[in-house]
Amino acid sequence: MKHVSILVPESSVMQAIADPQYLFSAVNQFLIANGKGPLFNVQLVGANKEVKLNNGAFSVHTDIQLKNIKKTDLVVIPALFGDMQTAIDKNKAMLPWITEQYNNGAEVASLCVGAFLLASTGLLNGKKCSTHWGFQNEFRKMFPQVEVVDGSIITEEHHLYSSGGANSYWNLLLHLVEKYTDRQTAILASKYFAIDIDRESQTAFAMFRGQKNHPDEAVKKAQEFIEHNFQERFLVDELADKVAVGRRSFERRFKHATNNTVLEYIQRIKVEAAKRSFESSRKNINEVMFDVGYTDTKAFRAIFKKISGLTPVEYRNKYNKQNLS
Repeated sequence: MKHVSILVPESSVMQAIADPQYLFSAVNQFLIANGKGPLFNVQLVGANKEVKLNNGAFSVHTDIQLKNIKKTDLVVIPALFGDMQTAIDKNKAMLPWITEQYNNGAEVASLCVGAFLLASTGLLNGKKCSTHWGFQNEFRKMFPQVEVVDGSIITEEHHLYSSGGANSYWNLLLHLVEKYTDRQTAILASKYFAIDIDRESQTAFAMFRGQKNHPDEAVKKAQEFIEHNFQERFLVDELADKVAVGRRSFERRFKHATNNTVLEYIQRIKVEAAKRSFESSRKNINEVMFDVGYTDTKAFRAIFKKISGLTPVEYRNKYNKQNLS
C-alpha cells in the first residue's frame, strides 16, 4: 500500500487538492474492478484539523495532522493562491515536515505554483523545476539556486517532481499513476478523466524510475546516457568507457543494479519511446522505427511485441491519442 499525503496548505487552490484525491481514489476503484486490491491510502494532511480557503468560501477538514504522520510514500503539494511570499509565510510549519519525509524516503510532487512551497524547503537547490509560466520570473528571483525549466510539463529529479501551469498538473499525476501501477492503468485513468496522456519527449521514462533506486552512480550515468541518446548507435564498450569502468565489471554491475542487461535496457528504452510516439503522433510504423534507431522492420516488430505484448500496428490502433476521448 502506497501512502499518499496530499497537503492542505493555507492559501492553496481547492481544486489542486481535490483533483489528486479524486484521481488516486479512482485508480483504487479501477484496480478493484480488475480483481486487484487498492494500492493507495490517500489522506488530506494539514497543520490543523480544518483549513479555510478562498477567503473562507471553502473549508477543508483534513484526515490527519502533520504531527501524527511518521512516514509516507508520496507528498503532494497543491498550487498556492495569491501572493507567493505571503502563502509561504503562512505555511512555514510544513517545510521541516516535507524535508523530514523526503529524507525518510518519500517522493515529493508539487503542482503548478506549489513549486514555491517545495523550493522553500531548500530541497530543489541545484536541481531542475517546473512551474506556471506566468510565475517563472518571480520564482527565479526568489530561488536563484533552482533551475527553472522553460516550457516543461513535468520535471523529475531525485524523487522530486514538479509540473507546469494550471491543468498540466494532471500530466504529472498520470505520470505518478503510471510509475506506481502500470501503463495500462494510467491510460485508463487518462480516458476516464479525458486527459491527454502524451508528454514531452525529453521526459524520462516512468517505467524505469524504480530501476534508478540504487547506489551505483556509474550505472545511473550510463542509464541517463542511454535515455538521452537512444536514437544513436553505440556499443557496450563505449558505454563502459564513458563511465570509466571495465566492460565485464560494467555489464555485471548494470545487471545487478537494474535487473536488465545493457542490451535489454536499450531495447526497452527504444520501445518505450516508440510507444509514446504511437500514442501521440500520426507517424507511420517505419517513421517511428527510424526515429528510435531501428532500420530492420522485422527486428523492430519482434522486439516491440516481445516487450509490449502487441505488434506496433496493434499498439498504435489501441492507444493512439485520437482514441482517448
